[in-house]
Amino acid sequence: MYFNYKIIIKIVGMIAIIIGIAMIPSLILAFYYGEKEAVAAFIKSILLAISIGIIIRLSVFPTTSQIKIRDGFLIAAISWFVASALGAFPFLFSGVSQSYLDAFFESVSGFTTTGTTIINNYQEIPKAVIFWRSLSHWLGAMGILVLAISLLPALGIGGLMIARVESPGPTVEKTKARISDSAKMLYWVYITFTLIEVTLLKMGGLSYFDAFTHTFTSISTGGTLIYANGIQHFNSIYVEIVISLFHIIASINFVLFYKLFKGKWKEFIKDYELRTFIAILSVATVLISFNLWFSNSYEDLASSIRHAFFQSASFISTAGNATSDFTMWPSFSQMILLCLMLIGGCSVSTAGSMKVIRIMIVFKLIVRGMYKRLHPNAVVGVKIGTKVIHSEIVSKVSSFTILYFTVLVFSSILLSLENHDLLTTISAVASTMSNTGIGLGVIGHDGNFRIFSEASRLYLSFLMIAGRLELFAVIMLLSPSFWKAE
Repeated sequence: MYFNYKIIIKIVGMIAIIIGIAMIPSLILAFYYGEKEAVAAFIKSILLAISIGIIIRLSVFPTTSQIKIRDGFLIAAISWFVASALGAFPFLFSGVSQSYLDAFFESVSGFTTTGTTIINNYQEIPKAVIFWRSLSHWLGAMGILVLAISLLPALGIGGLMIARVESPGPTVEKTKARISDSAKMLYWVYITFTLIEVTLLKMGGLSYFDAFTHTFTSISTGGTLIYANGIQHFNSIYVEIVISLFHIIASINFVLFYKLFKGKWKEFIKDYELRTFIAILSVATVLISFNLWFSNSYEDLASSIRHAFFQSASFISTAGNATSDFTMWPSFSQMILLCLMLIGGCSVSTAGSMKVIRIMIVFKLIVRGMYKRLHPNAVVGVKIGTKVIHSEIVSKVSSFTILYFTVLVFSSILLSLENHDLLTTISAVASTMSNTGIGLGVIGHDGNFRIFSEASRLYLSFLMIAGRLELFAVIMLLSPSFWKAE
């Protein structure tokens, strides 16, 4: 199989330059707060990333700009590993992480919007490093490659093959004639919501630092901790409502927002995936609220609803923020949260996990199978609303679902060698695969994975990237057939 290695390497060089430039705001912040170690760390990291990128760009000259689908898979996987590898250096050089492996884990957690950590004392972390980790969420949410796709015309390289791999959903819907224009449109929507949330949080009394960092982690559904006690630090219902609403917004198909801005509001409210997403969130909130109230977990129904809504929105969006220690909740509520974690948000959103549209198709397929048993000669299609889903898409969704749970079970068995309890083991795997970042059992609401060995954390880093790229983009690289010549 022929790969266009020069194009692949050249794109990796662009990713390196983007990462280096993205560190500049953190460097400025380090100067502002007088964090000398952070200043030195970011200067080294910026020079390293940009130098690597420039050397690659100046030394590699592709003979053709053609990108095949296998090139797209390879570009996606390599670029995410490269972005995470370069993004790790600020953690290492600043002394926040004691080893490169720890720094790599933090960086992967950032770019994949997972939000897991192995850091114990948040009070000792330089603010510039915290800002970088939050910003890595924001960059990773829509995908480093989507940003690169909007710049690829300058290289004369087509981006559709890459977008099919990177886009977080079953299909890529081109809202404009060129995929690069679509990428730019999605980013304008993303930036608009970012600025709105910053403004609303600032109105809630937060400092600019807190407003930006919490916006980066919530609109990206990243959820990394800024303070040791998370969102509880502010003790504000207003802040909780704003953050949870943007968890929900970030979990909705961004193409729908584009249609909404264009005045096509009927298409927005009639979208079946959106309706199903809202229904799942609503039912989960009601069930958890009453379970918390009847179990006397909180004094009144209002408090139960408050915490149930926030955690339901946090889990289904795979954001992973917390306002309370939900590991102390009744098992029924915890089980619902675990299900929400596995479901995730809508397609073409910043949320992770399986996605609502896939869950819908799987259930429609089950209903179709039951009907066919009663009427074996009937020709019945899988429909979402009035639209018949093509058999090829149904097949892809089925194979993804089987692969997802196969990896989940295999990884849980592998991680069980650490000899932690069953709930901790399974939720740790589900948390990293779904890019949620928090879990049940020992992991808890702070999502600290320090209890696992370095080898396990390295494997969990792999799961975070695989989950962010929807498994196939990474798992296919492990298949010998991927590398065989045609």
